[in-house]
Amino acid sequence: MNVGVHHRVTNDELRGMFSAMGFSEVKTFRASGNVAFTAEPRPLAKMTLAIEDGLAQALGYAVPTFLRAAEEMREIAAMRPFAPEIVEASKGKLQVSILASEPTAQVRAEVLALSDERDRLAFGGRELYWLPSGGTLETALDMAAIERTLGQTTRRTKGTIEQMAAKHFGG
Repeated sequence: MNVGVHHRVTNDELRGMFSAMGFSEVKTFRASGNVAFTAEPRPLAKMTLAIEDGLAQALGYAVPTFLRAAEEMREIAAMRPFAPEIVEASKGKLQVSILASEPTAQVRAEVLALSDERDRLAFGGRELYWLPSGGTLETALDMAAIERTLGQTTRRTKGTIEQMAAKHFGG
């Protein structure tokens, strides 16, 4: 989820909100809106809307939420979108943008057309992988164009995804 730069929520508060929404085994990972929980089986789209509604009621503002099942988190953690030698040669950290929905072939093509050897892009199912050649703030990649094309996303380093999957999802 994206809590935004102007809205701060503690992990304790976040766990409390998810528990109040009826989720169990609620755990947070780092102070960046990463939440793991157990829920009764239901479609992810319905659960996402329920979480967004619950957070909006509790916080008084909209909180875009990007939900993935445990298996999906393990798959994202295991994904190797670029050859190991390319990743090792980069001074940047591999990034994963979590998308709200799977993009169409046309949207994928438009986004991939923005990449080059300095800023490599690859898609998973509902994820965009980005390998910058340096720091994310040093990139020439048109991030605004990517967001306009894909819609709102939330981004984590691949290392964060791997650590979260290992800690909370047995990945």
